[in-house]
Amino acid sequence: MKLTQFLASKLKDFSNLPKEYIERSKQQVYWKTPRGLPNYLPKTVERKKFRYTTNRSWTGQFRQQNLPHTIRKKVFVQPIEEWSFFRGDRIEVLTGRDKGKHGIITQVIAERNWVICEGTNWHYRIVGAEKDFPGIYIRSEAPLRVDRDIRLVDPSDLQGTDFEWRYTEDGEKVRVSTRSGRIIPIPDANNQTHDYKTKAAYLERPKDTPAAVVGEVTFEPKLCTFEMDIMEKMDIVEEGVPKKSYWY
Repeated sequence: MKLTQFLASKLKDFSNLPKEYIERSKQQVYWKTPRGLPNYLPKTVERKKFRYTTNRSWTGQFRQQNLPHTIRKKVFVQPIEEWSFFRGDRIEVLTGRDKGKHGIITQVIAERNWVICEGTNWHYRIVGAEKDFPGIYIRSEAPLRVDRDIRLVDPSDLQGTDFEWRYTEDGEKVRVSTRSGRIIPIPDANNQTHDYKTKAAYLERPKDTPAAVVGEVTFEPKLCTFEMDIMEKMDIVEEGVPKKSYWY
């Protein structure tokens, strides 16, 4: 899963959460060297393999499906070297009862090569069933495999088509329909997060760190010690002469 996780990191994260927070929320430590044992090298045994589903990795549902010491059937995923489907894309379903229908991608799960499309491949499921209450039916879209179940729709004629990545004269990498030669742009919905629809429409809150402060460069790597850096910042000149030392 390491390669798919690397590929997934290239996608725009809809949660807009720090990567460190997501990794910390998944962390499950099975064993760790106790403190106060200097004769033993520090060692930590953590869970490395998780079963990825439609539940995001920072949610409680994901942790419930990956409880400590639970062993589930392995899922083998063929990594996709270049991810080409994004939120907001119009796709055509190639398999199942919805074959031939169009849908809009609303969620991307790159760890399993899945996408969820609005209004396609859906089914009813019961939620909230108890002893005295039968529950309610809700409609839920099941995921589709990007390597066999869907293909992109050419926006020029709304027909399914194959595509390939090419470069424009300006050096921009774009998707081009192999049938019509038209460019299939990446939708603006791919840049949406829980915090904003577009970056320009985001309003800074009173407790938010201003964007100018975040983008400010406050550290420049130099080949000098911490003391030398402080002296340079404060215009301190060393006038003392170091004592001679001899090495034999």
